[in-house]
Amino acid sequence: MTRRVLAAGAAAILLLGACSGGGREEPEADAATGYTIAFITHETPGDTFWDKVRSGAQQAAADQKVDLKYSNDPDAGRQAVLIQQAVDSKVQGIATTLVTPDALAGSVKAATAAGIPVVGLNAGIDQYKRLGALMYFGSDETVAGTSLGERIAAAGAKHPLCVIHQTGSVALEARCAGVKSAVPGTENLQVNGADDAAVTSTLQAKLAQDKTIDYVVTLGAPIALDAIKAGGTAKLVTFDLNQETAQLIKDGKIEFAIDQQPYVQGYLAVTSLYLYLKNGNDIGGGRPVLTGPSFVDQSNIDTILPYTQKNTR
Repeated sequence: MTRRVLAAGAAAILLLGACSGGGREEPEADAATGYTIAFITHETPGDTFWDKVRSGAQQAAADQKVDLKYSNDPDAGRQAVLIQQAVDSKVQGIATTLVTPDALAGSVKAATAAGIPVVGLNAGIDQYKRLGALMYFGSDETVAGTSLGERIAAAGAKHPLCVIHQTGSVALEARCAGVKSAVPGTENLQVNGADDAAVTSTLQAKLAQDKTIDYVVTLGAPIALDAIKAGGTAKLVTFDLNQETAQLIKDGKIEFAIDQQPYVQGYLAVTSLYLYLKNGNDIGGGRPVLTGPSFVDQSNIDTILPYTQKNTR
């Protein structure tokens, strides 16, 4: 497996952000840098995960005094249009998720052809170099899925149900493939993550029809809340956190969560572009900078819960 750059890279970038620009004249403390960075995601409206990504990006923009233009669309074709619009508006840098890399390839290549640096985040860890992105910040989803699978396998899992809430997402498919590599009896279930009521009813029907399902693996915190509403006897584990799921971990209703630290993804993506534009820095040495996976469970939830309440975890 390709060696990944671990959390040390994340710490290094935060330190670098405070350093001199390599002899260039520093802006005044309250002056803007003049850089405009477009930040484009496949956020589905109402998914609290993206609040954290955006919060991290906004904090980085405030810290580095850059103008941040945030936009999002869960439809791959429309996300590609947003990237092209950023190119046409002549921004200085683009940070984008690459959840559907083939659909986004043309617009990302248009950015690089125009001399606009692009960094990837959150999804597309195995595709970002092919598309021309300079850097990547996120979790290795195959590793994350395998880690989750190994943990539930050790607890006796035989037939997990892995719930994919966005069609065509390479990140979500990699998570379920990782789970299945550790627990061969894993079954995937496709749902429409934009419709919580439909997710709940689909899960209720599936769990009622197949009593051998012993774990439900959700790939996002809002979907975990839908799974709670669906009921059943299967144990519940999830990817990602919000305040509600963190409290459910503390209450023992969710076994654990895999955290990819979305706030850090947003913060590092913007900061890396600032450093590249200002000083030519390349964070990660040509490899992805990993922000996860890490486990959140009964052993550390008391430490992490307050941060979820601040919308940074």
